[in-house]
Amino acid sequence: MELPVYLDNNATTPLDPRVLEVMLPYFTSKFGNAASRSHAFGWIAEEAVDQAREQIARLIGCTDKEIIFTSGATEADNLGIKGVFEMYHAKGNHIITAVTEHKAVLDTCKHLEKLGARVTYLGVKEDGLIDLAELKAAITDETILVTIMYGNNETGVIQPMNEIANIAHQYGALFMTDATQAIGKIPVDVDKDGIDIMAFSAHKLYGPKGVGALYVRRKNPRVKITAQMDGGGHERGMRSGTLNVPGIVGLGKACELCRLEMDEEAKRLGALRDKMETALMTIEESYINGSTVHRLPHVSNLSFRYVEGEALMMAMKNLAVSSGSACTSASIKPSHVLKSLGLSDDLAHSSIRFGLGRFTTAEEVDYAIETIKKAVDHLRELSPLWETFKEVSTQ
Repeated sequence: MELPVYLDNNATTPLDPRVLEVMLPYFTSKFGNAASRSHAFGWIAEEAVDQAREQIARLIGCTDKEIIFTSGATEADNLGIKGVFEMYHAKGNHIITAVTEHKAVLDTCKHLEKLGARVTYLGVKEDGLIDLAELKAAITDETILVTIMYGNNETGVIQPMNEIANIAHQYGALFMTDATQAIGKIPVDVDKDGIDIMAFSAHKLYGPKGVGALYVRRKNPRVKITAQMDGGGHERGMRSGTLNVPGIVGLGKACELCRLEMDEEAKRLGALRDKMETALMTIEESYINGSTVHRLPHVSNLSFRYVEGEALMMAMKNLAVSSGSACTSASIKPSHVLKSLGLSDDLAHSSIRFGLGRFTTAEEVDYAIETIKKAVDHLRELSPLWETFKEVSTQ
């Protein structure tokens, strides 16, 4: 086993060697521009892009013409939300999202508010799920878009896609989801789930960084979005710019591998995650954040009371994980997702996110369990708050 151990696969995943292998020729001998229609170099590149579209479409249950390539999920989120707002402004200006969304969605909605959009930010219950009754109550005739994340990047909580889609469609609104963490990890089918627009990224499913896609439904209903980048009319006029052919080839291959291996991988990772949680929950005052029923198989978010998350990460130098605190300028703020679940500041600050992945081994999980237990014990020995808690609890 090599150190440090990587358990931060929600942040990014390593490139699968099989993905790299198919990408390499498109950097060198097959370097053509996919928009060059007058010679073989362009035709070869275009053919590779078409194949990637088919591979992606097979994974998510759509047609190849419904895939729009972007630089990643953040751009795809921006294109989807801003594109709908501009295209459907005559119908209304109301967008519904949730407080636990990724910043790529939240910040885009904040930007549109400055341009006249009315945005409703739904709260979540203690388990991280939205309240469907609240969604129904929030929708009006002017609602043009409901955008709710498929699987949360911090807690792994999976929202009820089909139910949300049905509510949105009853009122003539479109349903969009940021499925970056879910695609390639669990079955995602845009027709079964009722999804009209969906954003995702290659580097979260063992593909390269710098490439992603937006699914845009073509039938029942035919969704139209206004381009946010102009200059050439690439990607059915929705996203201009020379295509990143090696990246797109990599995304396609990554999707193919996920389609073939996802079921077995989910079982293996779910078992490893459960083993880790069972062991770590024997630590006093430890908590699992978010639903333990409706969640992704590879994600675990735990809080260890009386231990600061950043300090815990420092004490585990050979373990690459993520803390529930995000550094912003001069202050350290607790995660907006965990706060939305009703966690106190101290519990949110004491959280650690574990993201298991394709290359995570049982040996690495065992190492993580021992490392975390030792680190928590050590930090609590130094904590006057822990000492006080133990004195009170034994009285």
